[in-house]
Amino acid sequence: MDELVKFDADDFFCDDPATLAALENFGIKYLFPWQRLVVANIMDSYFAAKNQETAEELLDCAGKQIVLLPTGAGKSLCFQIPAILMDGPTLVIYPLLALMSDQYRRMIAGGIKAAIFRGGQSDEERAENFRLLDTGAKIIIANPEILLDEKLTGQLKSYGISHIAIDEAHCVSEWGDSFRPAYLELGKIIKKLDVPVVTAFTATASPEVLARISDVLFDGEAHIVRSESDRPNIHYYVKKVASKKTAALVLAKTEARPMIIFCGTRNRTEDMAQELNTAFGAETAKFYHAGMEREEKTKIEEWFFRQKDAILCATCAYGMGVDKKDIHTVVHLDPPQTAEAYIQEAGRGGRDGSVANAILLWNFEDSFKFEEFPAGTRKAALKEFAETRNCRRQVLLDALGAEQAVCSGCDICRSKEIEAEIGKKSEIFRNSRGFFRKSVSKIKITSRISDFHRISNQHFSDKKMPSWNIPNDEEIAFRLIELCEKYFTRESFEKFFIRYMNRLTTPFTAVNVWNHESFCAVLEALLSKRRIEICKWPWKGRLKIRRKNKKLKNKFLRQICFIKLKIFIFVRKIFLLIQKIGQNFQQFQSVH
Repeated sequence: MDELVKFDADDFFCDDPATLAALENFGIKYLFPWQRLVVANIMDSYFAAKNQETAEELLDCAGKQIVLLPTGAGKSLCFQIPAILMDGPTLVIYPLLALMSDQYRRMIAGGIKAAIFRGGQSDEERAENFRLLDTGAKIIIANPEILLDEKLTGQLKSYGISHIAIDEAHCVSEWGDSFRPAYLELGKIIKKLDVPVVTAFTATASPEVLARISDVLFDGEAHIVRSESDRPNIHYYVKKVASKKTAALVLAKTEARPMIIFCGTRNRTEDMAQELNTAFGAETAKFYHAGMEREEKTKIEEWFFRQKDAILCATCAYGMGVDKKDIHTVVHLDPPQTAEAYIQEAGRGGRDGSVANAILLWNFEDSFKFEEFPAGTRKAALKEFAETRNCRRQVLLDALGAEQAVCSGCDICRSKEIEAEIGKKSEIFRNSRGFFRKSVSKIKITSRISDFHRISNQHFSDKKMPSWNIPNDEEIAFRLIELCEKYFTRESFEKFFIRYMNRLTTPFTAVNVWNHESFCAVLEALLSKRRIEICKWPWKGRLKIRRKNKKLKNKFLRQICFIKLKIFIFVRKIFLLIQKIGQNFQQFQSVH
């Protein structure tokens, strides 16, 4: 067999301006096809407008395009390369101050002169930014709110802005109608600045979000450029647990780091970080949310960026566009509101191309909360993702209106492969309920629990996916109560269950992570679902499984049928009696 010949980009002559600009300024030898397409659309639209050609002479995009590229696919190059090649500066609009500062640092480090405009700047800072523009700064960084200043936009217009790039454009739909009304004014600002080329960038957007972006920014007319939405190196898992905090502690020890744990509130980030530091030592984790001072945020960002074994507990305020490439695990302690938001946040992992696990912790409360959203809506998609029995990856792609894809990693698809490999081992645990029902009559309680522990422990150790090291706490509690019905009180079961679960998790965590709070979460979940109940007299206070009593149901039905029969017989007798009276009356009349 002939040896394969490997070529290097240096072996070829290239006179493409975009490729040369990428090589000279960023050391990048290759642009992906979608990057080349987006750059070409921007450049062709710019030169067509510059030469005063009509809209019909422009490309399909006509200077208005929405670009969907996966997180980490190089969206920044799509507007940085044209910024180098065009005459006037490029205005880049970011949603967050942290993202603005991060991108500003990266541009300066890459040798691109940039000016940044944001709220709270002094007159000297503002003057310095205009001086940078006077001396040839190629990029202007701003947020939507600062552009509402008519004086500032008037000054910026005088510099002949060539291109406006709106990063994380899904915020137009997600935030514009709620707490960021400035996003809804961007269409007017674009017209006021009279910029010939406008590009909106986002990693994820459903058809509804795309339509909303197009309406606000482009009056409903926009060209859409979409790469493949699927990121094969992100592996999706959903773990159904009652005690999320305990599950997160287990994941902190079993999953690869660096790790992000996304929380729904600021207090949750602080509490989770404290739990991690208490369990595994100080400096294990830090928290990040929008309520922190700018200096604190910068310090945390720099700390997390440098670390290779760190955990960051954060709200959605962290991560949008922040380019830490080596995040290997993204855990969601609380689910975001939409599938797009989940994909966006899960996409913080694996930006270096390595495999990253995205693990969503899901419980009964989450299911109940998402139940109010009608099926088929954007907000209902995440519930379908969490509770589907089919490929989770495809559920997310369907929510985006994207393509069909072969699953490269989700817990459901991979579990089918593993079950085929390990055969009946996984079936033992699932069928343990029936197994113990048939044998409990001749086995003591302690023996039953010992056998159950052996089987469940074997079940966890046999699993080849790291995220499955978390025991299904609710199911284990249910099985234990079923094995020992009317044996445990709430207090005695708490002591036993905490000790039992720590025996299962200690091999992974090396510390006891189960406590009173964890137990209460599990028991309340079982009671809320009406899977168990607390007995009344004569077993007052004991725990038992809640069953539908078929015997009582059948007895009740028999009683109903019996009553109906008696009523029928009674009515029949009345009818016969009336008939007989009628016959006697006729005979009486005939005699007289």
